[in-house]
Amino acid sequence: MEPLYQQTHKQVHEVQSHMGRLETADKQSLHLENEIQASIDQIFSQLERLEILSSKEPPNKRQNAKLRVDQLKYDVQHLQTALRNFQHRRYAREQQERQREELLSRTFTTNGTQKKILDIANMLGLSNTVMRLIEKRAFQDKYFMIGGMLFTCVVMFLVVQYLT
Repeated sequence: MEPLYQQTHKQVHEVQSHMGRLETADKQSLHLENEIQASIDQIFSQLERLEILSSKEPPNKRQNAKLRVDQLKYDVQHLQTALRNFQHRRYAREQQERQREELLSRTFTTNGTQKKILDIANMLGLSNTVMRLIEKRAFQDKYFMIGGMLFTCVVMFLVVQYLT
């Protein structure tokens, strides 16, 4: 049992060092993740054999052997959880990058619509000065609309105050 325990313990420490490298590796992270997962799976199978062997130990050594195996199992479960957390963070990061690229590749409709309107107006023969006047008017109309909305709110407030 002791050589298998030592070998498993050594593998656990190797996986821990690989986990440290995993945080810094970018392009090779998927390959390293697969290696770590394979090592963890192998460690779990060795732990099953160690559990069987620890139950066959003499009674005076059995409890200590089971305790050591349980500690290794606990460490490996934490490594498995850390690997899953890393994979989840990597997946979320990749998804954010895809969404960012998608947003950057979109053309926003206001700019596109304004350009289409200008193209149509040029086809109709409107001059640049007329186009500037139209844009200025649209800008002024926005302020009239906001002013009208504020005036309506004030009137509604005064009516409510008067009636109550």
